[in-house]
Amino acid sequence: MNIFHKKPFLIADIGVNYYEIAEKEEISLIEAAKLMILEAKKCGVDAVKFQSYKTENILSRKTQDFNGDSYDELFDLFKKYDQFSQEEFRQLSSYCDEIGIMFLSTPLDVESADYLDEFMDIYPLASSDLTNIPFIKYVAGKNKPILLLTGGATLNEVKNAVRAIEEVSTVDIAILHTILSFPTEYRDANLLMIKDLARNFPEYEIGYSDHTVPDSNMFVLTSAYNYGADIIEKHFTLDKSLSGDDHCHSMDPEDVMVFKTNIRFLSQISGMRNKQPLIYESSTTRSERRSIVLARDIKKGDVITQDVLTFKKPGIGISPNRIDEVIGKTALVDIEEDTIIDFDMLE
Repeated sequence: MNIFHKKPFLIADIGVNYYEIAEKEEISLIEAAKLMILEAKKCGVDAVKFQSYKTENILSRKTQDFNGDSYDELFDLFKKYDQFSQEEFRQLSSYCDEIGIMFLSTPLDVESADYLDEFMDIYPLASSDLTNIPFIKYVAGKNKPILLLTGGATLNEVKNAVRAIEEVSTVDIAILHTILSFPTEYRDANLLMIKDLARNFPEYEIGYSDHTVPDSNMFVLTSAYNYGADIIEKHFTLDKSLSGDDHCHSMDPEDVMVFKTNIRFLSQISGMRNKQPLIYESSTTRSERRSIVLARDIKKGDVITQDVLTFKKPGIGISPNRIDEVIGKTALVDIEEDTIIDFDMLE
């Protein structure tokens, strides 16, 4: 069951990166978000993704200290990036429709999940909600395909989340490997987990959401696709040098172009799945393969034994794999050493 028919399907996770873009370009937030959508479309991205929430709905007011941050600092950080509500996301969705790119936004609360239903066809679910079974069931109840991110999860937790969706809906599910580390070190990417997810969930589409710093050749994303990730998601920016949590490990339009060049090359060299000779190989095959050849002169009436045979190029005579059909035959004529044997010479 596939949600997307194109492989790979590339999602540019704009997230909240448009806040710093707006500041840099001295434009409004909505203008910055649209600018990023347009640039993603221009470089060949298939979908853009944002995140929708209100801080008071996702952060406990009783938080005192977490990872060295006070509650006020944590609340202010989340609050900084929650200025968009239903109307702004509706505008962005309409703009995506206008220029021909898919709109996605990850709902982090029930309120967002409800209003996104009006103008979004697929629900991404964050790794942070993988064990939030009530919320997963709530979203699944809307009967739209789900992209399930699995950062920080055990295999059993992923299975529980998938089971929760299946209990309330028959929607298609895509399961995305990701690592909850920003940025993720290359040695921690663990791309082989993509294959593990594919083994455990053969009926569902598998993808990868990347948080590594883009390498110049985009080997991480290309390898993820080669390992079986049909959906590729990565944070997206127009300027990697900007402040903010995600810009440094985001891809930019140039990175997208490199990745797409890699994919075209992979497609070119992948070819057919079933092993078989190609038309283009026929002449080379005949010149490179061996034929059964006489190792010394024989006379008419001599019986062919293995010790009078050898194997040489080109492969225009009897193949060595038919030697049992030659041994024991009688020569019909005198045959000189180094002659390529033909069945017309034998009886």
